[in-house]
Amino acid sequence: MAKAIHSMIRVLDEARSVDFYHRAFGLDIADRFAFDGFTLVYLRNAQADFEVELTINHDRTEPYQLGDGYGHIAFVVDDLDAEHARFVEAGLNPNPVKEFFREGALLAKFFFVTDPDGYKIEVLQKHGRYR
Repeated sequence: MAKAIHSMIRVLDEARSVDFYHRAFGLDIADRFAFDGFTLVYLRNAQADFEVELTINHDRTEPYQLGDGYGHIAFVVDDLDAEHARFVEAGLNPNPVKEFFREGALLAKFFFVTDPDGYKIEVLQKHGRYR
């Protein structure tokens, strides 16, 4: 059986991205590997083994073009409204909270935030299938 272990994104500024993911989601550096030409930084927190892998290409000076194919990564939280307020207070500029219904029942309550490189991140209330 396969197990998901990380999602990789390319970022322009390592310190800026590490700071964002720490302030937004409590992710800290689990490992950092510098190579000739690029660095890999693995971020995680105590709640899960799943990691966000940041790839920093040393010679890159321009922001990446995300194109129209990127979707998002998602995090689940116990208290979405409190997290949204915390994001606002931290200056992370989250989008408004939304609710998504299916067949009259709440499927998801969520908001999106964008990281420093333009990647969209969904933050979901722990509920139903989102555990």
